[in-house]
Amino acid sequence: MKLSKRLKAIEQLVTPDYAHIWDCCCDHGSLGMSLLAHQAAPNIHFVDIVPQLMTQVENTLVQFFANSPSHWQTYCLDVAKLPLEKHEGRHLVIIAGVGGDLMIEFINRIHETHPTLAIDFLLCPVHHQYALRERLIALNFSLKNEVLIKDNNRFYEVMLVSSIKDTAKKVHAVGEDIWQSTTESQAHVTQQYLKKTLNHYQRIEQGKTTNVEHIIAAYSAVIID
Repeated sequence: MKLSKRLKAIEQLVTPDYAHIWDCCCDHGSLGMSLLAHQAAPNIHFVDIVPQLMTQVENTLVQFFANSPSHWQTYCLDVAKLPLEKHEGRHLVIIAGVGGDLMIEFINRIHETHPTLAIDFLLCPVHHQYALRERLIALNFSLKNEVLIKDNNRFYEVMLVSSIKDTAKKVHAVGEDIWQSTTESQAHVTQQYLKKTLNHYQRIEQGKTTNVEHIIAAYSAVIID
């Protein structure tokens, strides 16, 4: 199963300790099918609200994964309404391909519905990363991992967070680990992303419609290692 650099980065943050993985806003199901092929969890759930997409995903799963050792199921459903309570064990909810604003809505609803459930979220927003991080901080979620990637000339933050406070690390408003580089090429990516992000908020500031001084200050304080 060939994945884009973005989806590959998401997949690489999946650890083998989940009973259920929910591939939300799954589009054509490429990520979930790769997880299924690698038997990443005993149960892989495919979720999208578009009926035509889910019909296609269901047909592909029947064709290629009818005898998969891992169980799979498809849902034409609003992500905010995941039936997590019907399934025992640890959950990983993957949400990618949508903005941070919509992710906030999904996470708020899921967390309100299942306040005591052990849920990890693997998130890759296409924009509104700062607002999403602010909300995760407000919810007191813990951070398990985060990476920054560039794929097809676009930058993506990928965050693995948990509603259970089982790690000492907290979510940072602009990220911490994403600015650490072990290679020259990754350092170049982080520099590009920081410059692009600062330029974005500086343009907003010039428009004088939204106060973003605190955001600019936060990104200006970033030190790239």
